[in-house]
Amino acid sequence: MPSTTLLVLGDPSASHLKLLARLPEETNITVTADVEKAREHAPDADAILTDMGRAKLLMGAFPLAKKLKWVHSLSAGVETLLFPEMLASSVPLTNGRGAYKRSLAEFVVYGCMFFAKDTRRLLRQQAEGRWEQYYMEEIHGKTLGIVGYGEIGRASAAAASALGMKVLAMRRRPELSAGDSYIQGVYGKDQLHEMLKQCDYICVAAPNAKDAIGLIGAAEFAVMKPNAVIINVGRGPVIDEAAMIDALQSKKIRGAALDVFDVEPLPAGHAFYSLENVLLSPHCADRVDGWLEMAMEVFLDNFERFTTGNELINIVDKKAGY
Repeated sequence: MPSTTLLVLGDPSASHLKLLARLPEETNITVTADVEKAREHAPDADAILTDMGRAKLLMGAFPLAKKLKWVHSLSAGVETLLFPEMLASSVPLTNGRGAYKRSLAEFVVYGCMFFAKDTRRLLRQQAEGRWEQYYMEEIHGKTLGIVGYGEIGRASAAAASALGMKVLAMRRRPELSAGDSYIQGVYGKDQLHEMLKQCDYICVAAPNAKDAIGLIGAAEFAVMKPNAVIINVGRGPVIDEAAMIDALQSKKIRGAALDVFDVEPLPAGHAFYSLENVLLSPHCADRVDGWLEMAMEVFLDNFERFTTGNELINIVDKKAGY
């Protein structure tokens, strides 16, 4: 088997990159976080692995990588990697899509539970030493709508279905989910309002594609139920932040559980910090033990496919942005 030259853009001391030892012995591997070293080794690279937050390194190395046949991103989100040279290139780009679906699906269910059981009230009463019974809500029988039915969306549907929730989904190509056992209805993008009107909980799991930015805005909040809770585990800009703040402050909707935001870290003094009807996670719902190792497993699978001439998984549609 001919050797493969792999350029890894990341910190050589990163623990998850130790899994590179599982690659075939004949693989020529260079791991660097140095721009000049990346540029030096780029011309010999058959493949490039880009670690989290290394978009600038890839931008510098990519134009020099004339032998390049494949680029893989450990991250599922690739918006920062879609620079002009990448978009114009026929070199396939793959990503870590699906590596974090379980933990994000758990956060979606947790977001539902947080509001159904009024966890904020429980914590407040405990802190005040106050015994005051009240009626909680079951999520069994409630409707979860999923905006963006990819790996995360389907994992969320599976978790919600197991708890007796009714699940609806919106995706660009509804026909791909025909007969899906986890959902009771699938809608196209032009049917978004029809779906939202029925939902008690709304999971946003859409990628940060150009046509998804601002997908949930004032018009969408206006058709939601007053008791609706929106949960964002996709990308911040998919929801119009100003419109969401208005909906939360005016109680047009019940609440929000948010893991992603327009600007991260969220600026000091931001409205989300002080809103009682917001559950705020600092973009760490996917950060569980071994999360980067999970992403590496996707890469290792793809590397075997690459070297044996089999079809790669998680190929990014560069024009669509995901």
